[in-house]
Amino acid sequence: MNKCAILHIPLSEYAYAEDEHTIRIRLRAEKYDLNKCCVFYGDRVAPINPIPVKKIEMKLTARDELFDYYEAVIKDRYTRVCYYFALDDGKESLFYYGRGLRREITDNRTEFFQFPYIRREDIIKIPVWAQNAVMYQIFPDSFANGKRNLSECVKEIDLGGEGVSKSQRGGTLKGVEENLDYLENLGINCIYFNPIFKAASYHKYDIIDYFQVDPCFGSNEDLKHLVQACHERNIKVILDGVFNHCGTGFMAFQDVLKNGKKSDYYDWFYQLPEKVLLTDPPEYAAFAYVKEMPKLNTGNPEVAAYFAGVGQFWIREADIDGWRLDVANEVNHEFWRIFKQQVCAIKQEVFLIGEIWEDAQCWLMGDQFDSTMNYPFSYICRDFFADRKISVKEFDQQLHRMLMRYPACIDRVQMNFLDTHDVPRFLSHCRGDKKSVELAMFFMLMMVGIPSIFYGDEAYIEGETENAYRKAMPWKDGESRLYHKIKKWISLRKSNEALRKGEFITRYMDEEAEIYFFERSFEENKILVGINHGMHNAEVPCKNLNCESLVDLLTGERISEKVLFGALEGKVFQL
Repeated sequence: MNKCAILHIPLSEYAYAEDEHTIRIRLRAEKYDLNKCCVFYGDRVAPINPIPVKKIEMKLTARDELFDYYEAVIKDRYTRVCYYFALDDGKESLFYYGRGLRREITDNRTEFFQFPYIRREDIIKIPVWAQNAVMYQIFPDSFANGKRNLSECVKEIDLGGEGVSKSQRGGTLKGVEENLDYLENLGINCIYFNPIFKAASYHKYDIIDYFQVDPCFGSNEDLKHLVQACHERNIKVILDGVFNHCGTGFMAFQDVLKNGKKSDYYDWFYQLPEKVLLTDPPEYAAFAYVKEMPKLNTGNPEVAAYFAGVGQFWIREADIDGWRLDVANEVNHEFWRIFKQQVCAIKQEVFLIGEIWEDAQCWLMGDQFDSTMNYPFSYICRDFFADRKISVKEFDQQLHRMLMRYPACIDRVQMNFLDTHDVPRFLSHCRGDKKSVELAMFFMLMMVGIPSIFYGDEAYIEGETENAYRKAMPWKDGESRLYHKIKKWISLRKSNEALRKGEFITRYMDEEAEIYFFERSFEENKILVGINHGMHNAEVPCKNLNCESLVDLLTGERISEKVLFGALEGKVFQL
């Protein structure tokens, strides 16, 4: 037994409460190493010693390039639980508890792993609507200013002493509202907007006034009307919260420029020099050394209260449903705890997504964010579907590793995407190959997590530079082939709870033929998803999938002998 590979961490993604009577337990071991893995648990305050314990045989649920991951679900009346593991590799048997790996188990329960108390306050609670979401990301300047139209007009509006607001393509909030039918018809039930508040740049990440919609996009009333129109169509609205930094036109920074260290707002900013000048690069802390974006000191209670107030204001004022939080990993954790408490006090079901490009365990324990932007998902899809530099087996391994990072409830609401406003379009990664984009989009809509479509991906937008991947929505091209495919796939996702909430299990792989099957299961409902990643037609006998027959959910055809694939095709079946 490779003892170095054995891992369990109490009160983490390896041991967490799903409700007041359910704990999910995970254990990691070297791949293929264990024959059997069991968890024994009992009441940690039982009045007798040794305490009575119950046994659960753990199931192998994931396998990455190095490790196997086992899971067990403890459902019991106990609110205080202690537990240990029994491991067997066919050559030796060991117990694993708080003091490490041992040949014998102790009678001292305090040495076991502990789940001290299942406190309802500590259980991760995700807004119910979020796990049913299909998201559409809109870059406001580039989407629309009329019905199926974007005039692509450059605008500059004098802000009366606060500078000038700029727009490159002329998109407006009213333009979005005029095209809600397009999104509703596609199946979208959640829109995430890039920043819409008053700012100098076209992208609006250099905010001047957090309480006013940028005049290039419209007015506060336009936003309220848009949100109301979205809600009438059962579409949730998420705004972009930029609280790591502001624009140099923000009133607090303007006061610092005028009064220096004597300013009442001097401590609102992080690491300012005694004399603040607009130099390039800046001598003060800023986002990515951009002088127009000075870094805010969110550790200052006044600053924390101000921006938590911004979060509350737009929920009260416009009834928004969530925030996507920019550069979230460069802001102190306590600010996010305050922010969550304050916005949830106004609307309990508000949904918070952190922009964190790497693994984000310490932000996703229930006290800060509900979700993060799942960049690892996009990297895996890029490597597999676009660049074709990982095999089916490697694809599967990386998916399993990704899913083991967080509690299952967090996995279900990770914001999955192929591209965003910050990276090249996925079609460009695919070198213009539309079928590869279609297959990747199919996979995303069948996978664990919230699928998010960046505006225009359904219209085959390409672009490798910032100006290109934020280009105008191509309304004149009409509804593409991919638009209609996505519509079918979203409808399928919405009608099958297993695709929204189900567990993920690998069912079948063929490395040579580049075939991959996985199962999504929720309660008694089991869905089988198949992908032919190969460039040629392929077939898979039903016996290889351990089933007698399947029903194709897109065509209604019953299949009893073999599944036939076209090149770069995905299929969905009822088991």
